[in-house]
Amino acid sequence: MIPGKRPFKRFVHCVVATCAVMACTVCNARDLDQDEALALRQQGVILPLEQFIEQALGRYPGSKLLEAELEEKHDVLVYEIELLTSDHVVRELKFDARDSRLLEDKEDD
Repeated sequence: MIPGKRPFKRFVHCVVATCAVMACTVCNARDLDQDEALALRQQGVILPLEQFIEQALGRYPGSKLLEAELEEKHDVLVYEIELLTSDHVVRELKFDARDSRLLEDKEDD
């Protein structure tokens, strides 16, 4: 093997391994469609989306709703609410859809 090629080969292996790990992470989350969300709501499994939107807007008065979705991540149903604050900052809030616990509140990229 040419001496200068070995570090490049290790780098390629690291990139491939990183991509494999990232692919597994992505596979652990899925968006639920509106029919699934409605069925879960009617069964009493999740709380109403409106409650979470109000909670998110209450944390950031004057903000505007950009997006709201229901996802299943690692067997946890999560509402992701994206807001544009009055300071023109995009925030992503994640709530446990079953009990309304705030799981994460961060500035979105």
